[in-house]
Amino acid sequence: MNTLEKIIEHKRKEVKENEALYPVELLKKSNYYNSPTVSLAAYIQRKDKSGIIAEFKKQSPSAGVINKYLSVEKTSIGYMQAGASALSILTDKPFFGGSSEDLSTARKYNFCPILRKDFIVDEYQIVESKSIGADAILLIAAVLTEGEIIQFTDVAHQLGLEVLLELHHPEEIKKIYDKVNIVGVNNRDLNTMKIDISQSFLMADLIPKHMVKISESGIENPQTICDLKKAGYQGFLIGSHFMKQPHPHLACKEFISELNLVAHTSTL
Repeated sequence: MNTLEKIIEHKRKEVKENEALYPVELLKKSNYYNSPTVSLAAYIQRKDKSGIIAEFKKQSPSAGVINKYLSVEKTSIGYMQAGASALSILTDKPFFGGSSEDLSTARKYNFCPILRKDFIVDEYQIVESKSIGADAILLIAAVLTEGEIIQFTDVAHQLGLEVLLELHHPEEIKKIYDKVNIVGVNNRDLNTMKIDISQSFLMADLIPKHMVKISESGIENPQTICDLKKAGYQGFLIGSHFMKQPHPHLACKEFISELNLVAHTSTL
């Protein structure tokens, strides 16, 4: 059993446990459940923003512990002050060291789109996402059927949440549901955990032109973003590159400053 299979197996058990402890009717009483959401797709495309979705994750199966004791409050506020377009918050605890509380804390201190980064395998998690303050959820094509992607997208939209559908292999293109808000290409193969940035360039022309596209994982320099923009990407999810620094928000600020300089230079 590979890491992805272990995560999904655990996630299905976790959902059953959480549903027993926190029934849907209880989730619906959350202050966030009836609050308006902020569009991730719109913010990614804003000209006054960088297109960067800055991620908060304390650890990962591939890297182990990255930055265990960081403050989600300080880091998330710093990310947005640095010019990030949106936040991505890992809420999986056993494999990524995250929690629902991390996302709710980020929500409390930031008016910006927040992506809940987790492994969605059940409708319950979508209601849960809304209740903790998320604006968008991640659906991973590698672990869901076409029918589940359609079902979960429709449920998310009913709750006012946007959907980022994540692909990796070209054969997953057929799983794209026209109503998803954003299509992402993960440069990391979740089965092997290996990263290859060329995956985004390989997939770029396969994704329908009208869809908002983001590239995820392995982005470590501003020039890569400039190249990805030329290939048609509008958003760029960056996590480990920032989080492995002592002060991720300052690393994000420096990265965006360099990006602006590279982008300006390329237009001269």
